[in-house]
Amino acid sequence: MHSVTSKTLLAAIAGAASVAAHGHVTNIVINGVSYQNYDPFSHPYQQNPPTVVGFGTQATDNGFVEPSAFNSRDIICHRGSTNAGGHAVVAAGDNVFLQWDTWPESHHGPVIEYLAACGASGCEKADITSLDFFKISEAGLIDGSSAPGRWASDELISNGNGWMVKIPANIKPGFYLLRHEIIALHSGNQPNGAQNYPQCINLEITGSGTATPSGVKGTALYTPNDAGILFNIYQPMSSYPVPGPAVISGGGSVPQSRSAIARSASAIVGTGGAGGAAPTAPAPVVPTTTGNAAPVVPTTTLRTSTAAVPPPPATTAKPTTSPA
Repeated sequence: MHSVTSKTLLAAIAGAASVAAHGHVTNIVINGVSYQNYDPFSHPYQQNPPTVVGFGTQATDNGFVEPSAFNSRDIICHRGSTNAGGHAVVAAGDNVFLQWDTWPESHHGPVIEYLAACGASGCEKADITSLDFFKISEAGLIDGSSAPGRWASDELISNGNGWMVKIPANIKPGFYLLRHEIIALHSGNQPNGAQNYPQCINLEITGSGTATPSGVKGTALYTPNDAGILFNIYQPMSSYPVPGPAVISGGGSVPQSRSAIARSASAIVGTGGAGGAAPTAPAPVVPTTTGNAAPVVPTTTLRTSTAAVPPPPATTAKPTTSPA
């Protein structure tokens, strides 16, 4: 009986560790203004949760979407996602900083961003399975000189668990869904082993751009056997094929930096003024750190590089929902 009890306790501890090991976006920052994202640990249990800019999810364990679900709605904005009730405004050409609560060092992989136009009614009411997603930035292997390599996910950790993405300056004004994603490849050397962590944010993009890039449905972004999904990071690596379509003209990664928070704002509800002038930036403030973000600190530009020497795979904690 003692042995059974001990095993049960150890399993519970391991499950708790796996919950802490993964992550989600807690807030986004645009021109010093912070907007709250969906909190999977508190909002599902609140009678009247706040209206936020990020999609809700049933992944209350900071869990992931596995390749076997790539053809389902879950891969678009996470497991059992629900549309966000509001949005944030950003000018085309400006940056959006996405702050994660945590990310484990063992979960190496690419960081990818897509946009999808939601139409005049906004993303709050959009059927995400009908949207066409186009890639605006991607970052994968930075240094493969020693396996498992240095990846965009490692750059995110070095950047205070945050990621900066630029909205292409040529994008036509309107309502868009920003799909931000980390793909963890620590078990990607086995079928159904990759772990996708998609996060969806509602945006209204302003400016004078005219580009309306074509895209693909979210359920067609990847297949379980894509070269960048079924991929062994414990081997010599000179490059990595980031999965998904090519980055659009005008898109691309930016040097990573952190974003200071000047103030917080509530999600904007409604579609009035769509496609108008660029939002006014907040008044200058002394750059003090609040919330999860930190003062702007430049970091290295992402790049790909060469050859690796494979060590044995590291053991990682397993989430309660699927093997890690």
